[in-house]
Amino acid sequence: MDLSKAQAAPGVIAVVDGRAVAEYCTPWVAVLAHLKGIKSPPQHAMAIERACWQGEACAAVIAESRSQAEDAVALIEAEWEELPVVVDMDAALAGKPVIHPELGDNICFKREYDTGGVDDVFARADVVVEETFRFGRHTGVCLEGRAILADYNAGEHSLTVYHATQAPHMMQDIFSRHLNIPEANVRVITKDVGGSFGIKVHVYPDEMATAAISVLLRRPVKFVADRLESFLSDIHAREHKARVRLACSKGGEMLAFELDDVTAIGPYSVYPRTSGIEGNQVVNLIGGPYKHQKYRAKLHVVFTNKNVTCQYRAVGHPIAVALTEGIVDIAAQKLGIDPAEFRRRNLIADDAYPYTSPVGLKFEKLSHQRTLAKLLDIMRYTELRAEQARLRKTGVHRGIGLAAMIEVTNPSPAFYGVGGARISAQDGATLRLEPTGMLTVLCSVTEQGQGTEAIFAQIAASAVGVTLDKVRCMTGDTGVTPYGGGTWASRGAGIGGEAVLQAGRALRSNILDVAAALLKLDKAELDIAGNAVVNRLTQEAKLPLAEVGRVAYFRPDTLPMDFQSELTVTRHYTPRQYGFTFTNGMQAALVEVDPATGFVSLLRHWCVEDSGTVINPMLADEQLRGGIVQGIGGALYEECIYGPDGQLMNGSLADYLVPMAGEMPDIVCVHLETPTQQSQLGAKGIGEAGTAGAPAAIMNAINDALAPLGARVTQMPFTPERILKALGKV
Repeated sequence: MDLSKAQAAPGVIAVVDGRAVAEYCTPWVAVLAHLKGIKSPPQHAMAIERACWQGEACAAVIAESRSQAEDAVALIEAEWEELPVVVDMDAALAGKPVIHPELGDNICFKREYDTGGVDDVFARADVVVEETFRFGRHTGVCLEGRAILADYNAGEHSLTVYHATQAPHMMQDIFSRHLNIPEANVRVITKDVGGSFGIKVHVYPDEMATAAISVLLRRPVKFVADRLESFLSDIHAREHKARVRLACSKGGEMLAFELDDVTAIGPYSVYPRTSGIEGNQVVNLIGGPYKHQKYRAKLHVVFTNKNVTCQYRAVGHPIAVALTEGIVDIAAQKLGIDPAEFRRRNLIADDAYPYTSPVGLKFEKLSHQRTLAKLLDIMRYTELRAEQARLRKTGVHRGIGLAAMIEVTNPSPAFYGVGGARISAQDGATLRLEPTGMLTVLCSVTEQGQGTEAIFAQIAASAVGVTLDKVRCMTGDTGVTPYGGGTWASRGAGIGGEAVLQAGRALRSNILDVAAALLKLDKAELDIAGNAVVNRLTQEAKLPLAEVGRVAYFRPDTLPMDFQSELTVTRHYTPRQYGFTFTNGMQAALVEVDPATGFVSLLRHWCVEDSGTVINPMLADEQLRGGIVQGIGGALYEECIYGPDGQLMNGSLADYLVPMAGEMPDIVCVHLETPTQQSQLGAKGIGEAGTAGAPAAIMNAINDALAPLGARVTQMPFTPERILKALGKV
């Protein structure tokens, strides 16, 4: 590369290549110890000598303004040697060619699981069904792009980073280790993040380069990914090809599942969570809601010359649910059993818990049968089937699709703690009564638009006994909040909320200690309600909290000599009894397919979800709806399409389709509540449930509509072209 012309351009401060950045930022290798055998080559903040996908940065221009930097980039002269490319996952699996010769092959991770006895079950089963499903890779399309501002202070050897991330403490650790700055000298500040969905929970090379360049230049440096850059460099997800088999008895009992899954992840495993987790989740979740006990699975995670893939909303769930529910519908059709009845016969009974799945997942308490019954009731299933039959006689092809789902939430330390990635499974909350009677809440879980701070305020207000207007929440600042994991894996309410609750109850007790000393009353006679200490029995106001704060902070000399008030409380929480707090639910979709055009009209969608204690029903509904819409996007619209040379063909919103309001159906949400017993709050996660089940429900609805025409679609997204191909019309 010749950087000289860019260096001389107006407003340019510096132009650097990968070697210059590597002097300040060490490379990383994204592997986890508990994913046995996973491998990935070292990855630098910017490519040195070789780029492995379109979008991997190899130079950076730092200028006074963005426009000056963009102008200067065009002046960089580079000579490229074209390398062999592999974009097809089957070719990658065969090693044609091998992207990283030092690794020996293109296999990042492989896993096999077998309960034993699977061949015998399939050999004697009355009915065996098999299908291969394909899933197009897509991405998060966050409303706000990735952004970072790094400010290195040479005098203090400290780094302050304003960062649109979901895991500030994780990034504090990573900046510290790879930039060689003491962790205590690194502060990561995360303001409101405009949508993340897992996209902003990873380490991005361009963001690491930004921080390294700040150290190099000893000045603040900012990088904001525009929409075109986001398509090329934001992580993608979901690219799978999977063959699944199901064995059943003629009486409609599911006996065994078998899976063979290949997934393509780009040229590197993504740091530090790895790109093996998605496929691993698929293996774990196949057949999850059903009471079979025989299961065999094989997984290959392979490198390709496309953008990297990693963990995106409902990691692995949409794949696993679609594979499970797709083959379940095929089996029901072959057996001649109504799909709802087939599920009712095979879903784990509500009184069978605690329950262990064939892969060893432990379920505390789920409600599959109740959610199915509720779903069929609210959607008027019998009436819809009768209407469907009438309309078919008139040439109108409507389909009804069902999908049972489980969702991994509130992961315990066994998720990352055993793997070596320094990602905390706990979260902490600090609650402080201010002298004015206000309540300050500091929590390590971040806000990314899902309403975290709103529910923390509700929990804190209820726990202490104040009104919502008296609560102020602060999140996303490693300099002031307790240490914690951040926002990922539907853990905000279940883990962060529990920490807030425990801290609030402890603070309430401490406030009453002060009040009892002031009033010279027994603490047991007192309570807090409406921003005041009150008589527990009569609710008569005794002392405003502002007065408690005034005395405790400014006139402690008026309190007993041996008494010390403690009006700041910190508590931490992490679930320990179960590896995950599983939730469950059922979704249904009603669609109409036009056989002449292949177009799918979404008529209605229903979701019954059991996520434990519901704290804020409005937020819970919208979390479900938002997730369902993203699931619909993957089912019908979204796909990152690559050419044979590894070039992204539709990396803009002019060509990449996302679901819009005009296409969306009415989405009916209903909640059941089976609180987890692992916490006082009883909350489970909800953020990914909608995404987990929607693609399967849509797929089954489309195939139900196509069944009389003898067609079936198995490749997402289900575009008009693919539907017409299934019908033999193109």
